[in-house]
Amino acid sequence: MTADRLRFVLFLNGVFILAVALAMLLPAIVDVSFDNPQEAANFVTCSAVAGGFGVLLMAAFRQGEVNLTDRRTGFLITVSAWLSVSIVGAVPLYASSLGLSWTDAVFEAASALTTTGSTILVGLDQMPEGLLIWRSLLQWLGGIGIIVMALSVLPGLRVGGMQLFRSESSDVSEKPFPKVRQIARNILIVYSTLTLACAVSLAIAGMPTFDAVNHAMTTIATGGLSTKDASIGYYNSVPIEVVTQVFMISGALPLAFYAVFLLTRGKRRLVEGQIRPFLLILAAAILTCTVWNISQGTAPPTALRLSAFNVTSIMTDTGFATADFSTWGSFAVGLFFMLYLVGGCAGSTAGAIKIFRWQLLFAGVGRVLQLMLYPNAIVPVRFQGKSVDDAVISNVRNFFFLYIITLLLLSLMVMATGLDFLSAISSVAQGMANAGPGLGPIVGPATNFSSIPDAAKWLIVLAMILGRLELVNFFIVLQPWFWRR
Repeated sequence: MTADRLRFVLFLNGVFILAVALAMLLPAIVDVSFDNPQEAANFVTCSAVAGGFGVLLMAAFRQGEVNLTDRRTGFLITVSAWLSVSIVGAVPLYASSLGLSWTDAVFEAASALTTTGSTILVGLDQMPEGLLIWRSLLQWLGGIGIIVMALSVLPGLRVGGMQLFRSESSDVSEKPFPKVRQIARNILIVYSTLTLACAVSLAIAGMPTFDAVNHAMTTIATGGLSTKDASIGYYNSVPIEVVTQVFMISGALPLAFYAVFLLTRGKRRLVEGQIRPFLLILAAAILTCTVWNISQGTAPPTALRLSAFNVTSIMTDTGFATADFSTWGSFAVGLFFMLYLVGGCAGSTAGAIKIFRWQLLFAGVGRVLQLMLYPNAIVPVRFQGKSVDDAVISNVRNFFFLYIITLLLLSLMVMATGLDFLSAISSVAQGMANAGPGLGPIVGPATNFSSIPDAAKWLIVLAMILGRLELVNFFIVLQPWFWRR
């Protein structure tokens, strides 16, 4: 690792820290408007300290020109940025009137930035408005950061099949905005427009304006942090649930393709590559859960309402809840656990394994089965109209292996802190999937993560960041050979 690379990484971390510091001024303004001067002063102080540190890093490590196509630099930027921003984002929470420990503050900030939505906070209904908007803002910023990273950085780093989307961001002949800067600009426009549309729709559906703004940010980010302890269930409103469900799905679709769809007048190949399988799996899961709840004695309309919202929330890795689905029986618990691993589309804010990897995995398995019977046959694997080479399939298989092994090992470590099997494995699974609630009475949708040991919280924070970094990024940086020239 050369000095120039490290200097640039530190410089860019300074830029990210400064951006987060400036974002702290928004909750300060909100607190002033809601007459919370103490909390407003806390945010201003934290903004000044964090901003000063960011400026120092920028001034000390400024460089004229850097090769952004260098993979080693890309890995280090991706990992260090999420870690540094999570720490800086925790500072206002730690210094607030809530009296949080450093562990709890980092847990909450990391959960927000990775769009996981797990929380250790109780009493959200009476919490200062600035702190509520800060959590939502962190989640919204984390969501847009995830999309830009996924479409502009990860494909070049060949993370678990993400190189498939290299052409989606650089092929001039097929795309109306081929360069990274153009991609980021168009994604931001789509992301902001969806957020505004969601806020307006929630307000029309009957949600108070402040709550509508907060929930719009966390819905489009598929994050799931709420201003209420009871989450969306607090409102007990069908219109609010329908609006939220529609925009959770919107956030789980590849946001860059909204612009592509409009500019190309809806090329079927571009739109249906991941979206159709995602919607089919979602519909099948909702139907299955509805039938199960009806078989358990729930009235059909209620079964459909509860199943549709909560299944959508978990499969999109949002994490809102209208009921404690961990009490719906072992079949439902198993179904929700499987949905943790599915996720949304690549290029969306959703986490987990993602639809395209499942598509490639099953296509690869199908080819292997065919070749066992017809060993000399040529059986190509195709995705979005293009032939996929063996290296991509191999990367996807390796990603699956790494994902499952990491899930099992982290779950075992969480169990060592004293949690039972279901609580431990669902906590890690939801963390890696950035999904929000766990399963069971300790970390389920009716409770939160405040009662678990600090050691378990740090392990779940690690799971959140690993899941958001697509695992490979993080593990490569830990290798000794990564740091050699």
